[in-house]
Amino acid sequence: MVAFITNPIPLLVTRQRALGISYPTLSSLTNIPVSTLKRIFADNSTNASLANILAIANALGLSLTFDETDIDTVRENQARKKARRLVAMVQATSALEGQGVSEKHIERMIEQTVHELLAGSSRKLWAP
Repeated sequence: MVAFITNPIPLLVTRQRALGISYPTLSSLTNIPVSTLKRIFADNSTNASLANILAIANALGLSLTFDETDIDTVRENQARKKARRLVAMVQATSALEGQGVSEKHIERMIEQTVHELLAGSSRKLWAP
């Protein structure tokens, strides 16, 4: 089973408890100080290093995998995300001027912006 999670710490905590592995034991298995393990687990730390997360996962019998997404899909997702943001700014400005636009028109604007972003330079697509 492959699951996509943005914060693996809760899964690691659950696994550590289910296995009954103490912090000192986990520390000796991972070479991560007990104080660091406690901080990572207590805070659900999204600031934990990838090396520490990998070491903990490995010690707990878990693996982390990276699934590759098709490049065209990644580019289109980025274009849609950016297009929605850009159109939302236009929509907000239009609403302030009393010229709000319909949902249908907004969707057309998004589709057109996606097309323009995908046809244009990568720099424009990925720029903030």
